[in-house]
Amino acid sequence: MSVLAAIAVLAVLILVHELGHFVAARSQGIHVNRFSLGFGPILWKYQGSQTEYAIRAFPLGGFVGFPDDDPDSDIPPNDPNLLRNRPILDRAIVISAGVIANLIFAYLLLVVQVGTVGIPQTTQPLPGVLIQQLAPDVSSVAQKAGIQKGDIILAANQREFGASQQELEALREIIKTNAGKPVELEIARGEQKFSVNLVPEAKSNGEGSIGIGLSPNVKIERHPVTNPVKALNIGAVEFQRIVTLTFKGFGQLITNFGETANQVAGPIKIVEIGANIAQNDTGSLFFFAALISINLAIINILPLPALDGGQLAFLLIEGLRGKPIPTRIQEGVMQTGLMLLLGLGIFLIVKETTQLTSQLEWVQKLFQ
Repeated sequence: MSVLAAIAVLAVLILVHELGHFVAARSQGIHVNRFSLGFGPILWKYQGSQTEYAIRAFPLGGFVGFPDDDPDSDIPPNDPNLLRNRPILDRAIVISAGVIANLIFAYLLLVVQVGTVGIPQTTQPLPGVLIQQLAPDVSSVAQKAGIQKGDIILAANQREFGASQQELEALREIIKTNAGKPVELEIARGEQKFSVNLVPEAKSNGEGSIGIGLSPNVKIERHPVTNPVKALNIGAVEFQRIVTLTFKGFGQLITNFGETANQVAGPIKIVEIGANIAQNDTGSLFFFAALISINLAIINILPLPALDGGQLAFLLIEGLRGKPIPTRIQEGVMQTGLMLLLGLGIFLIVKETTQLTSQLEWVQKLFQ
């Protein structure tokens, strides 16, 4: 059920994005002949007076179709309500409406999170350092040693960690400076305490790594905000924070591509993360949806072929030239961009499926 919940979240976000395009077009009287949620074979469709509505087999996608280039359309090519015949501003509104819809929806999700569940707040620091996540590679040092997400490291090489933010950096320093050398960790897992001996492997920069993500060990509580005005304000602050962090993340991906490329997530990884949240922390599902919605908006506004930002770039060039770029060139650029995006998507799906299969095989070995 948690996987279905994650897929449902992504499907809703895609639906919101496509509804943005659809509403912006129809509200201006622009012809729309298809509205589809998903891609692949059609599972259900309904023919309205102007538009065919369809649900397709694979929900992680969607599109709004216009009759401009439909050879079967009986609308005259000079009809002023065809998208291509509308002024640049009208077309820009339609193209950017999906991004705007995702951003507005993300803000509303954060407000709902604040008002119904509350934003996580740290109330009490606890001894030790929390293992927040593990590297997906089952051959990592930590996973080989049997370390699990949620374990608490109480000490490393006899150095005990107290209830302080600085303890996390102290543990990182021990791991970094002991590449190829044995490190003894004292770990708490629920009521159980045990020791683990492992050897950090050296990264390209010579620093040690064991394949874990760390965070301070703190007690976190949520308190819903019942004041609507305050909830709107806190939601706006969270929205601004996420947008800022997302832009910083894209900036790091560009400037440090070699180090951050492995952090790029495809649909399988996103569903896996969402499933974990739905299973372990349902209260953060609104936050997860808002985060993905903002990322979807920012990715789509990038001036890349086959994305909304690429089409807006064509409109900008058209405005500067006083005439549109030849259709042949536009189609060639868009098709090239689409192939690159599809190639990236297939690569991520194959990579993440392989990692997921390796994880499942590792889990199965534990029970043999």
